[in-house]
Amino acid sequence: MIKLVSIADCISIINAIFGFLSIVMVSIGEIRLAFSFILLALLADGLDGIIARKIKESKIGEFLESMADMTSLGIAPAVFIYMIYYNIVNCCITDHVFLLLTLIMFLLTTIIRLASFHIIKEKGKFIGLPASASTILILIMAYFEIEIVYILPFVIILSLAMISNISFPKPDYKIDAIAGILIILTIIIEKNYQGIAPLILFIAIGLYVIIGPFYLLIKKKKS
Repeated sequence: MIKLVSIADCISIINAIFGFLSIVMVSIGEIRLAFSFILLALLADGLDGIIARKIKESKIGEFLESMADMTSLGIAPAVFIYMIYYNIVNCCITDHVFLLLTLIMFLLTTIIRLASFHIIKEKGKFIGLPASASTILILIMAYFEIEIVYILPFVIILSLAMISNISFPKPDYKIDAIAGILIILTIIIEKNYQGIAPLILFIAIGLYVIIGPFYLLIKKKKS
């Protein structure tokens, strides 16, 4: 069985490990480490795809990647958000239930998104918002403890976008490299310098989410 595991699959496993470590860290109050581990998982998620395209694809690669992403892009962010806002909603049962239902919705849509990704994928574009993009946006918002009244509707919108039929452009290597650099800077700089690194990353991904579908629409009309 171990012979089925390729180099890219090993990176996917590291992705899952980072997701697990994030859950452990946030459960013991190490918020910064938990935040960093999810971002490291995102880097691993991007790296395994690059390696898989360069070498022979393994038989279990697609399944392994989805399972790893479920840990790091679904469960870990949901637990991270819950732990960040637990003390805020704990005194109000209505807010607590709303938080739980929102995170359950996020988890369910992430599962559907990741399970169907390899079936509905198309060349040059994603059908539905990539789970990595939604994870980065809500992760940064939660890390900076944006008021719950704002972040929860935002999570709902991103959850619906993941399972929508909206098309988003597939970034090329240059864009992926820039995103990777921004993620690394966010891990290193964190909230220092007025949180400039995570802010730039948030704006970049936000612009991708907003402008991406229109870019594809214009490109389609021109062709």
